[in-house]
Amino acid sequence: MAGTLNKVMLIGHLGDDIKMHHFEGGGCIGRFPLATNETYVNKQTNERVTNTEWHNVVVKNKAAELCEKYLSKGDRVYIEGRIKTRKWQDDKGVDRYSTEIQCLDFKFLSTKNEINPSASQQQKQQVVDQPAESHKEALDKDDLPF
Repeated sequence: MAGTLNKVMLIGHLGDDIKMHHFEGGGCIGRFPLATNETYVNKQTNERVTNTEWHNVVVKNKAAELCEKYLSKGDRVYIEGRIKTRKWQDDKGVDRYSTEIQCLDFKFLSTKNEINPSASQQQKQQVVDQPAESHKEALDKDDLPF
């Protein structure tokens, strides 16, 4: 293989609501933690062990607005993107690094309020129940009949 690949696919639960940051030019980004779990049985103790891995997810512009509107803490979502490491300096001038998942595509899988949705949740539920069309496909469609 001549090239390289930086691709991440995650299915997990939001650890918090989306935190939005809006810019002067009209753009925005949303950030949220995503938890993925690994469960196995310890062969020595026969105990069930669950490890949780936390991922910092970054979503941009229209996708961020959709996530903010329809996702909340506890919701299950599929995220597809790439790993990005940022370098920055803290107050003391020490180099720090943050590893993030730059989201390129996502699908709503479930919501924490699916069992008994309120009136505001019913609209959210309709989006989740739609055929498996990603936000990317929806944004790429235009209104032209040809």
